[in-house]
Amino acid sequence: MASKTNPFTFIQQVRTEVAKVTWPTRRETLISTIMVFIMVAFAATFLFVADQLIAYVIGYIMGGGR
Repeated sequence: MASKTNPFTFIQQVRTEVAKVTWPTRRETLISTIMVFIMVAFAATFLFVADQLIAYVIGYIMGGGR
């Protein structure tokens, strides 16, 4: 079982740990955000094309090639 810590000590510990964090710069955050949007666009395009291809193949099989 975890030992009980009083709220004041807990807040001190949290502040100490937060001070150790290396926060990203504005530029790093912007670049990461842009990269995420680009990867989402690629993934969405790939999944759309794959879905259309699968639908076409299933339609061809089920419809007898019409």
